[in-house]
Amino acid sequence: MIGSLRGLVAERRSTGEHAVELVVDVQGVGYRVLVPPRVAASAVPGDGELQLSVHTHVREGSITLYGFSSPEERESFELLLGAHGVGPALALAIVSVHRPARLAEVVGSGDVDALTLVPGVGKKTAARLLVELKSRFDHLAEEAGPLERATGAPPSVTADVSEALSQLGYGSEEVRAVLRALPSEGSAEELLRVALRELAPRR
Repeated sequence: MIGSLRGLVAERRSTGEHAVELVVDVQGVGYRVLVPPRVAASAVPGDGELQLSVHTHVREGSITLYGFSSPEERESFELLLGAHGVGPALALAIVSVHRPARLAEVVGSGDVDALTLVPGVGKKTAARLLVELKSRFDHLAEEAGPLERATGAPPSVTADVSEALSQLGYGSEEVRAVLRALPSEGSAEELLRVALRELAPRR
C-alpha cells in the first residue's frame, strides 16, 4: 500500500466540485492522485515538490490513490470511510469542507447544520452520520483543542459565519462555495467580512 508520495506535479485537472486529479512524478513514475481542492491550490505543475499523505483505496478491478496535506487529514478520510454508506467521494467532500480538528468538533458536538454544509448531505443523513461517527472520532476530538489553537481559529467560526450569511439571505450553495474559499485563520467577524466581499460581485 502507498502511504505517502513526494514528487513534482506533472499534470492537474478538476474532476468535480470536491476533487482534483494530480499526476505526481516520483523519480520518473507518474502517480494519479485525487486530492481536495484545498490541497490542489498549491499544486502547480512544474513548480516545486509536493508531499502528500496517501490513502490507497482498493476495489474490485481498480486501485485509486487519495492524497492529503497531512496524516491527520488522511486519518479523518479513513474514519469516514468506515461509516455505513460513506464512499470515497462523500468522504473526500466532507474533508474538503471541514479540516480534521473542525470535523472532530462537529462530530463531538453533534452539529447537524455544519455537516449539511457538505453538498449532498441533508439533515437526516447528517444526523445518522453523526451518531455513527461519534465513537470513531473520540480521540480526534480530544486533540481538537490544541489543533484549533495552533491555527488560531475557534472551532465555532465556520458555523457562525454560515449562520450569519444564511440570515442575510444567501442560499446554501452560495454559503458552501464561499466557506471553502475562506482563510483558515481569523475571527468570525473578520471571516464574515471576507465572505461578504467575495459574495458581493455575485449579486
